[in-house]
Amino acid sequence: MARDIVYFDLETRRTANDVGGWGNKHEMGISVAVTFSTRQNEYIIYTQEEAPLLIKQLKEADLVVGFNHIGFDYEVLKGHDLMFDPVDVPHSLDMLIELEKVLGHRIKLDAVAAATLGTGKTADGLDALKWWQQGEVAKIAEYCCYDVKVTKCVHEYGATHGHVKYHDRNGREQTAEVNWTL
Repeated sequence: MARDIVYFDLETRRTANDVGGWGNKHEMGISVAVTFSTRQNEYIIYTQEEAPLLIKQLKEADLVVGFNHIGFDYEVLKGHDLMFDPVDVPHSLDMLIELEKVLGHRIKLDAVAAATLGTGKTADGLDALKWWQQGEVAKIAEYCCYDVKVTKCVHEYGATHGHVKYHDRNGREQTAEVNWTL
């Protein structure tokens, strides 16, 4: 059976300020979460109420790939399953963590996607929060699906070529070596 790589992202209902700071990510809530499974070859959109199904999919994956999902998305998920622990998902590749090891600093997905793929993100998390407040859940789902697609394409590029490109703080295109697998 083919290896199941699950690409993952989520958007929240509340900001860090709304919940008393970044230490309370578990209180931010989920507006929309999206996965793409290579085994199923499909995107799945989850609501907050479906968090147990999302967590089940992540735990069963051979590899979960995201961008800042260990430090952020998994922390948000803890608010929906008191028993959820990132160690339950031992096969995670957080591209932000891996790139930070190489570069010595954090970088935005958009800086990597724009240089590597020639296309960036379509919006940002603050837009998704605004859409949540306006009841535009379909817009959040579309944006989150696109982020998952960008994450998948960046990962596949890095796994295939052994590097990704990024724009540094001065806007110059640079290359970062990576050791990712498919």
